[in-house]
This record gives sequence, C-alpha cells and structure tokens, in this order.
Amino acid sequence: MRLKIIVFFVFLYTASFAQKKAPDNWFNLDPTENNVNGVSTEKVYKTLLNGKHGMPVIVAVIDGGVDAEHEDLKSVMWTNAREIAGNSVDDDKNGYIDDIHGWNFLGGADGRSVNHETLETTRLYSRLKPKYENADSTKLSGKDRMEYSQYISAKKEIQANVEESKTELAQMEGTKEVIHKSLNALQTALNGQSLTMENVAKLKSGGNQDLAIAQKIVNRMFDQGETPKSVDELRKYFDEQLQEGIDHFDTKIKYQYNPDYHIREEIVKDDPNNFDQHFYGNNDVKGPDAMHGTHVAGIIGAARDNNKGIKGVADNVRIMSVRVVPDGDERDKDIANGIRYAVDNGALVINMSFGKGFSQNKNAVDQAVKYAADHDVLLVHAAGNDSKDNDDKNNHNYPNARFEKHGWFSPKKAKNWIEVGALSWKKGEEAIAPFSNYGAKEVDVFSPGVDIHSTTPDNTYKDLSGTSMASPVTAGVAALIRSYFPELTAVQVKACIENSVVKHNYKVKKPGTEELVDFSQLCKTSGVVNAYEAVKLAATMKGKRKISAPKA
Repeated sequence: MRLKIIVFFVFLYTASFAQKKAPDNWFNLDPTENNVNGVSTEKVYKTLLNGKHGMPVIVAVIDGGVDAEHEDLKSVMWTNAREIAGNSVDDDKNGYIDDIHGWNFLGGADGRSVNHETLETTRLYSRLKPKYENADSTKLSGKDRMEYSQYISAKKEIQANVEESKTELAQMEGTKEVIHKSLNALQTALNGQSLTMENVAKLKSGGNQDLAIAQKIVNRMFDQGETPKSVDELRKYFDEQLQEGIDHFDTKIKYQYNPDYHIREEIVKDDPNNFDQHFYGNNDVKGPDAMHGTHVAGIIGAARDNNKGIKGVADNVRIMSVRVVPDGDERDKDIANGIRYAVDNGALVINMSFGKGFSQNKNAVDQAVKYAADHDVLLVHAAGNDSKDNDDKNNHNYPNARFEKHGWFSPKKAKNWIEVGALSWKKGEEAIAPFSNYGAKEVDVFSPGVDIHSTTPDNTYKDLSGTSMASPVTAGVAALIRSYFPELTAVQVKACIENSVVKHNYKVKKPGTEELVDFSQLCKTSGVVNAYEAVKLAATMKGKRKISAPKA
C-alpha cells in the first residue's frame, strides 16, 4: 500500500477521534436556553405539561431488534397482556405465538434468527439468473427484454461492488497493520516515558518510517486539542474504528453481494415472494444484533424517572419491537407484515429507521401504509444517510410516502407519513448533518441526529449518528402529542409537528458539499421539530379522533 493512502486513513481516523463532543442530552434541550438544536423536551415537561398526565401510547420500533431487558427500557416495553408468556400457545389468537413484546419476522420456528442478508439487487440477480444466464438477447422481446436488462445491470453492479469492497478491505487491513507497527515503534521509542507532545517531539525517527507515521498521528491529535493518555489507548481506538470498516466490507463480500447466500431458506423457511403469507417468524424481539433498534427505542422512550442512563423524548410510551431489518436489505414482505402487525396490536406511532435504494415489491408496502392510515396510525421514517437529494428521481430511498399505484382521484402520497432528515447539535452553517439526505418536497422536517447518546444492548449506552436517530426523536414528539392530546388524529399530529417547527432562515452547508444554501431548500417545512411549540399548537387544535383505551 502506498504511503499517501496510509496517511489518508490515519488523518481520517484521527479527525474522528478529535471531534468535539456534543453536550449531554442535547437532543432534548432547548435552542434558545441551551444554544443547541434540540427539540425542547425538558422545557415542555417543566412548563406546558407540568402536573399533567397523558395516556399510554404504543410506539412500534420496526428495526433490527430491541433489548427488552435493558435497564432503561424494560419498564416501558409493550407487554401483550392477552398472551401468556412461555406456554407456546397463541392465547390471543392473533396468529403469533408468545408475542409478548412484539414479533421477529426474521426468525425461524427453531428459535434461530437471520442476521446477515443479501441486498435487493443481489436477490433480483439470483431470481433472474436461471432464466437469462445463457439467454440470446437478440431473441428476447417485451417483458423479457426488460428483465434481461435488469439482470445485466444487477450483474454489473454486483461485480463492481465486490471488486471495490475487496480493494477497500485490503486497504483497511493494510492500514491496520501499518498503524500497529507505527504505534509499536512509538512505544519502543518512548521507552517508558509518558505520551506527551514534548516527549514525542524529542524522538528522532532516523529514517524509521513507522515511527514517523506515529509522530504524525500524535501531533495531529495534539494540534486538535486531544490528549490521548497512552499508546495503548490509541491502539484500542484505531483497532475499534478500523475493525468496523473491515467488518463492513467483509460483510458486503460474504453476504450482501453474494448471490449464493440464501440463509432465509435455511432459517425462516417461508416463501419470500408470497405476500399472502403473514404468520412466520418467532418471538425473539432482540435478535442477534439489537444495537440499532435498542438505540432507537431509547431515544423514543427510555424511562425518564429511574435515574439511570438517558431520558427518552416521550414519557408515557410502550415500546413494541418488530424485527424486520437484517444486516443487509430488509424485504418488502417483512416491512408490510411488520406494519400490519404493529397496527393490529395497537400501535399509534410506528418508527422506521431503515431504507434501501431498490424495491421489488413496493406496492405491497404501500398497501400496508394505507392500512395504517385507515387505522389512524402515524408513520415516521428516516430520510437516509447518503447526502442525496430525495427530490431527485434518480435517488431512491425505500420505503417512502409516494404510492407506486394510484388512481386519478386517489392520493399520490401517504398523509400519515413524516420523512425526517438529520440535524447536528451545532448551529450556523454546520447545522445540517453532512451525511443526511434532504429534499424540499420529499423531506418534511429535520430533527437531531448527530452524536445522540442512547441505550444499547446489555445495559450499555453509546453515541450514534444518522437519520436513524433523527426519526425516533420525531416519533417521540409524535407519541408525546398522542399521549397528552389523544383526540388528535395521525394526520392532525403530522400537521401539528410540521406547522410548529422552529424555522431556520440562515444558510447551511448542503450535505456532502461545502456549498451554502438556504435551509428552506433542504426540507418542506424549512424547520426543525420542536416539542414545546408542537404542544402549544396541539392545545389549540380541535381533535377529530374518537378515543378508545389502548391495548395493553
């Protein structure tokens, strides 16, 4: 590997090491009082909602799994009171046996669960390969010609991504090796001295390239105000960061772009293309990797009164875990069934912090979205993390609010859907998360999504960033409104959130660029979700919903 590639990776990871830390609990703080782009959660509880009590609201977290036993979540998990735990009987006759805290549509009858999965492109290629692998393209016509074109496109995409991933993986592994050698050389040269700028500056590399690279790493960190305490601390940090990258590209090669990987057939044993099939899976709502879903659940409703961990946005929720998202692309069948399960079991808000660039069966998901609308359920969805304009027809983020099929007089978009972009805690031109998707038409609001501290499996906590974090902040605000103003419909709650945003009239960096644009160009409402303003507005609205007690 060439030295300049190594130095690039070193600078990349030292920059992330040295990043300024966000204020604690910033997503719940107030923009004026605390000078961060929070949603004023603490303010609204201390003022407008002080002394008031809401009704419990079930929020479904359709994700990769939730740790229902987490110390900060177990008191707020939805528990199906109509089901007797552990008796292997479908007591409530809803088709799902022992669904105590939700359901796992990626599970098998033997208790196992799918973790890694292929991408939609890979599945399309696998489906079409037997038909077109040896086909004579000159003799194809009509639908077959279109499918053949999809097959060739998918094949090229898979081959290109596998080769790119192999290159990236080799670079990551090479970088890890070089950094290890460099830090070992530094530790040897220090010979027991502490890791300080002065001690490192005194060292003479004498042509030792490993030591020279280590000096560059440490000098860069010190220049940025960081003070690593030891070489071991640096080694641990780089190992963690680089291993994430190594695992990422290894997963792409072994699973996501591997046409011969068919783990679902072995575990779930359903027909993924049979959308009339609803009753499959198991009740393991945590699954093999619940990091993402547990983090999302905590943002929405981690207990606010237990003096542990963090405080979620909503204070009276019941978190329902619906597992449909593997490490790979989620299947449209599972998304549709997940939405229907949540609706049928009493969820009033559904958070969907996932997305993909290609959908083979979007209409099935659209029908589930309409089902949710018919039952007055609000859907909150992450806009995506590709720094792309969702208004551009060439940029796809599925699922989305636009219906694939609609009549002349039927709606083109779901009215019970909120699309959320990610906001940084920083103000001014860096307010928008640099990774966030955006769109003046397709993204409704922005919400905190950078350095969000929340729950992670096994009673741990971690900072994560993404529109995946921004969506549950908004879902939490929606749940709060539905709790204290239960007479408002899903459509009214959406309007309440959108019409009460804090407007940002200054210029910000367009995600993925250094170009300064008006905030109004990046989302429909030109603003940021705010719980305080939303509650003020909700108090003035006349509800249209008939209130009934939620399912336990």
